[in-house]
Amino acid sequence: MKSSTLRSLAALAAIWAAASLAHAQSDPAGDTPAEATVQPATPVPNAPRVIPEEKNWRFGVGLGYGQRTNPLIQSEDIPVVVDLDIAWFGERWFFDNFDLGFSLVDNSLFTTNVVARLNSDRAFFGKTNTRYVNFSLQAGGAQAPIVSTPGPPGAQGPGVEVQQELKVPDRDYAVELGLEMLLDGEWGQGTLRAFHDVSGTHEGYEISADYSYRWVHGRFSIAPSVGLAYKSAALSDYYWGVHADEVLPTLQGYEVDAGLGWEAGLRASYYFSKSMRLALSANYERLQHSIANSPIVAEDHVIGYFAGLAWQF
Repeated sequence: MKSSTLRSLAALAAIWAAASLAHAQSDPAGDTPAEATVQPATPVPNAPRVIPEEKNWRFGVGLGYGQRTNPLIQSEDIPVVVDLDIAWFGERWFFDNFDLGFSLVDNSLFTTNVVARLNSDRAFFGKTNTRYVNFSLQAGGAQAPIVSTPGPPGAQGPGVEVQQELKVPDRDYAVELGLEMLLDGEWGQGTLRAFHDVSGTHEGYEISADYSYRWVHGRFSIAPSVGLAYKSAALSDYYWGVHADEVLPTLQGYEVDAGLGWEAGLRASYYFSKSMRLALSANYERLQHSIANSPIVAEDHVIGYFAGLAWQF
């Protein structure tokens, strides 16, 4: 991790905290936390963080079937059968489904947290396969893909046949540190996030904004959501580019630029009781243009869905 990155993050955190505290002091209801409805986790990325009003621990489980598509070439989709939601909230510190955070400001208007998390792009790279492509080694050492058109009986091929592997390059998880602001009101729920790599993995950053609105009618609730995410060139190229040392006859080099992606989701619930509900969710994420054009990317989008029974304990 570079010292300049740490100084930048520290300065950003200090400015944000000072602004948040100043706003909190002007709010007479500043000591009252924003109301939140507790729901188990679903495979919808960047869902608003849910904070229980009384319990320190939150535990939920969903049983059903879901899937998240994998946009990489030679990849397998990610199944979701059991969906766990585990969180702990102290006076300031909290743990929320592998996110570790510290609350800077918590009042009736908004909550500001410092959060450490793992980058989610890496999850796709754990479900890939290797394929072999036949090449013909020609005079002078040149290689060319073998054409499947048959020749006359007894005809000789243009050269010696060799095999080259085609596989998605390996990528590592990155630990990212940043700030998030959660806003809640009659108008809906909003989330602003800014994260930077502090593990030296990709040394990039991501800035995102999400909005959702929840309607409730009797035992039924529905919450559509939209979101935008800007990923820097360093982050995007590390995960989705093809670097110079990874170039093969089957895989050309490619550098990914920074860009803006978007997503839209829908969550619906029917409550049988306070702790048990039928849960449905769907999410569509559109990859930014430069990522979608990478030779290791087969699809320009990611689709996720889940349907099942969920319990909150």
